[in-house]
Amino acid sequence: MYIGLDLGTSGLKGVLIDDAQVVVVAEATAPLTVSRPADGWSEQAPSDWITAAEAVLDQLSAKGLGDVRAIGLSGQMHGATLLDASDEVLRPCMLWNDTRAHAEAAEMDEDPMFRRIIGNIVFPGFTAPKVAWVQKHEPRIWERIARILLPKDYLRLWLTGAHVGDMSDASGTAWFDTGKRDWSDDLLTATGFSRANMPSLVEGSAPSGQMRDALAARWGLPKGVVVAGGGGDNAASGVGVGVVRAGEAFVSLGTSGVLFAVNDGYQPDPASAVHTFCHAVPDTWHQMGVILAATDALNWYARLVGQDAATLTADLGPLQAPRKTVFLPYLGGERTPINSPTMRGAFTGLEHVTDRNAATRAVLEGVAFAFRDCRDVLAATGTRLNTLLAVGGGSRSDYWLSAIATALGVPLQVPVAGDFGGAYGAARLGMMAATGAGAEIATLPKIARVIEPDATLSDAFDAGHARFRAAQTAIRGLT
Repeated sequence: MYIGLDLGTSGLKGVLIDDAQVVVVAEATAPLTVSRPADGWSEQAPSDWITAAEAVLDQLSAKGLGDVRAIGLSGQMHGATLLDASDEVLRPCMLWNDTRAHAEAAEMDEDPMFRRIIGNIVFPGFTAPKVAWVQKHEPRIWERIARILLPKDYLRLWLTGAHVGDMSDASGTAWFDTGKRDWSDDLLTATGFSRANMPSLVEGSAPSGQMRDALAARWGLPKGVVVAGGGGDNAASGVGVGVVRAGEAFVSLGTSGVLFAVNDGYQPDPASAVHTFCHAVPDTWHQMGVILAATDALNWYARLVGQDAATLTADLGPLQAPRKTVFLPYLGGERTPINSPTMRGAFTGLEHVTDRNAATRAVLEGVAFAFRDCRDVLAATGTRLNTLLAVGGGSRSDYWLSAIATALGVPLQVPVAGDFGGAYGAARLGMMAATGAGAEIATLPKIARVIEPDATLSDAFDAGHARFRAAQTAIRGLT
């Protein structure tokens, strides 16, 4: 059997799978809280991650862990976990959604070396700007930094005693040469560090060490349990859902939205705010278009009209052509391709006949058109979408899926119910590390149904997207 641990922002999840990968044998969760001591700050105590991992392993051990051969790790990306020479934590970890380092990020991004090497915009959430903020505002802490780890790699240090990271997670630090799959000495030097301050790197499917004997004995695992390199949360989710080969992709309709596509080559385009990272399996990269409000936009509208989201989408009937009302889903800024934290949303084209259902359709269409924007900038780099899976809570709405399929012109495959998240992907990476298997074991899930584009509405959705882009341009300077 194989354990996957996924360190998220709101909790740590663990799953237990066996060689057959047919069902999840057991799963467990432990909650985490976020501290926000100042505007734009978002922090967690790394000790809380260890406490959560202990709670999850306590729960999983009820199933008996004597047959476990490997553990895989997945986690929230970009967090700055700062350690001294004795591996003591120097300050709370600044998380992926901590934006205090916006000035430091902008300064790095103005240096063309960063985009050229990392293949991405330097976002405030990336690790390097946060550490530059510490240098400026907490110099005594900065002077004591001996090692910088990403969140899941702090769990690895606890599990194995080793300072190791993986390529997919390292891609979001702004110290990493994404094309070469290695740390960039030039970027490290430019920010006052060297490789000695970074973890060594392995591929996500490779062994990174072994579980410490004392921990293995505590939960009844055998000696020598392999700990895999693992991956950042989105890369591990890609492994979990079986999206590991060029041309495969998934669209995630969660609070935010992600269009995740796999490439067998390195195809960056930082100017369009496409995220280009290493995948968690060798010789493979992935691109992401990220929209900041997907189900979040629908839930906002549901609160506005005093309904729940499921009721709003259940009453819509078959897919209709977009009408004059346009919704821009930029409630808290936007990432791809606008890259604006200050952009805000809007309804345009409201008229007397715009009733609740019409406005609901406009919200769903707005998110679909935002995904189309992501698809367009990914396609401009040569990325193709041969297979597109739909996952996340929003995939329960067939109307929404029909709108997305028609807006993108690509069929959407909806998996049968199951767990395809980061913990499941981490467990698969553990299996690869223990057995020597490759990406072939990360199979696509069984498909429950396929949502085809409505060819009769293709022109209408093209016209609707044109109105969406025009509204986007018009509103940009007003918010």
